[in-house]
Amino acid sequence: MKIFDSHCHLNLDSYRKDLPEVIERASQAGVEKMMIVGITVDESRAAVKIADQFSGCYASVGIHPHDTGSCSEDSLTVLKELAKVRVVKAWGEIGLDFNRMYSPRDAQEKWLVRQLETADELDLPLIFHERDSGGRFLELLTAHYGEGQRHGVVHCFSGSIDEMEAYLNMGLYIGITGILTIQTRGRQLRSLVKRIPLDRMVIETDAPFLTPNPEKNRIRRNEPAFVKSVFFKLAEVLDHDPRQLAKTLWDNTCRLYRISDTLNNKQA
Repeated sequence: MKIFDSHCHLNLDSYRKDLPEVIERASQAGVEKMMIVGITVDESRAAVKIADQFSGCYASVGIHPHDTGSCSEDSLTVLKELAKVRVVKAWGEIGLDFNRMYSPRDAQEKWLVRQLETADELDLPLIFHERDSGGRFLELLTAHYGEGQRHGVVHCFSGSIDEMEAYLNMGLYIGITGILTIQTRGRQLRSLVKRIPLDRMVIETDAPFLTPNPEKNRIRRNEPAFVKSVFFKLAEVLDHDPRQLAKTLWDNTCRLYRISDTLNNKQA
């Protein structure tokens, strides 16, 4: 079985000392491809550098809502240049996060819209982040994204059935994390995944965050190899043959990011 970790942050300091070993463990676990997601200009640069160095790794570029307070048009200009590199397959992670409010609401909304426009200009799939926006994210997405126009994924989905259906109606994919494996916290998600069309879901670690069970019991830092635990829990919840599900999820992720199944990141 081949597995694609559709969202991880190997560009963060957590992996500075042992990145090659982390990537090798992923390979040994059958995780053959990984999307390394940018959240600032510097970390987007780091994502591109890693993806260019390691086969099977790809990168996205973007400004996370937490960091939009320091975003500027110059930031977008730099990211647009980075996006020309062959290994860059998406724009994000972008969105709204009104939970911790690391950046003001007006800045989050302004730079979400500008990044939607920029990704549209470059014709790149989008990676979305939403937390506690009270419907505002959907409002902006509806106004500036439209229904079924381009590829994108709502990463680390943890919303309501109504939100999920709205995303699906827009043509978006839904990203499933290790929350699925957590007994209490994952209860609602385990119910909702049964209502996601099989061809519209992808799995992810969001590493180094959201370590799944059983790894959560022995290690704090998540890594792409652990996406396998998310996968097997999903197969269990859906009561689906693991080999068939693995192929479906692999095909979904390659389609989302427009990556050929037969090409590595040096050719795609």
